[in-house]
Amino acid sequence: MWKRKLLLSVMVAGTMGAIAPCAQALDIFVNTPPPALREEVMPAPRAGYVWAPGYWDWRSNKHVWTRGHWERERVGYYYHSPRWTERDGRWVIERSRWDRNRPMGDRDGDGVPNRVDRAPDNPRQH
Repeated sequence: MWKRKLLLSVMVAGTMGAIAPCAQALDIFVNTPPPALREEVMPAPRAGYVWAPGYWDWRSNKHVWTRGHWERERVGYYYHSPRWTERDGRWVIERSRWDRNRPMGDRDGDGVPNRVDRAPDNPRQH
């Protein structure tokens, strides 16, 4: 009896592990470009955190604004904000991520893109 429960548990765990990566790999393509970014007031810097600026997400078949927030810093990694890109006349969102490559357009490497960074050459100010 216990062997059958163990086998069932292993099968369920294996299935969940196989489904999770597939769900994240799905791109969302839409025909409607996102609206212009909203102007947000960035709070004062917080030690050990990186500011994740607001962005337009896609939920319930429409663009929905998601406000900026603080992300706990990951030493040795750079934060890449979500962004929309056009591919073959349709729009796809590239989700936020952390990786070891400095984002293009982030001269000071603080995780805040130059276009919204109040001090793009100073990693201690955003």
